[in-house]
Amino acid sequence: MLGVVALVGVLGYNYLQERSARRQAERSFASRHEDVLLEKTDARREPTLRPEPQPGAIPHPQVDYIIEVSLPLREGWTAIEHRFGRRALLTESSAALQMVTRDGVVSEAELLEFRSEVETLASRAGATARSPEMRAALEAAQELDRACADADIQIAVHVIGGSGEVSASASFQVARREDGLTFTLDVARTAEPSRSYEAMVRAAKQCGGNLIDDNGRPLDDRTLAAIGAQIEAVRQELLGRGIEPGGPLAQRLFS
Repeated sequence: MLGVVALVGVLGYNYLQERSARRQAERSFASRHEDVLLEKTDARREPTLRPEPQPGAIPHPQVDYIIEVSLPLREGWTAIEHRFGRRALLTESSAALQMVTRDGVVSEAELLEFRSEVETLASRAGATARSPEMRAALEAAQELDRACADADIQIAVHVIGGSGEVSASASFQVARREDGLTFTLDVARTAEPSRSYEAMVRAAKQCGGNLIDDNGRPLDDRTLAAIGAQIEAVRQELLGRGIEPGGPLAQRLFS
């Protein structure tokens, strides 16, 4: 029995490892392959199509390139807002550009453009700008992006047949398909993803149908449990980096 459980654990681990590797490839090459158990997250988007920053979002040195200015700048942000507005957090005394999102890492050229525009604006206003060293900031952002790629997964469980009835939940999504339902969980953007995954699996089972993955392979209890254990490992990895799944920082990073 121990050997069987260990094998199932390896299978669950391999599911997540494969999905994480594919997310890495998507970030690097913008590929559009089909996932098996873990569905793709939102397609790569152009910077101008990203959602607006959450109201009250505060620049974070782990995510943002933050330039401090010595004098309040009440005017003049218009050009920067037009070019970077959906990734920039601008105040009277600082300008921050988000360096990591689901799209990947900001390019060196774009970061240089941002820094130059802020420094030029500050100079015109008679202020000085304190900018972090770019190479170190980019290297840190690239390392964070690799970690985020490993955690950027969606769990997909399909229910074939059954009652088709399911209780609504804010922690996972349910979509109808011709032969049943599809349950999905966005791990990094979900608070307490392990509990949410357990709730999603319970809801899927309550439908009374057969649980399968994207390739039609059955999902038994041992495989589902092994996947749940790996979701907890992903949660712990994010927490170790100061990123609370489902929290404000995670919502920004995985947008």
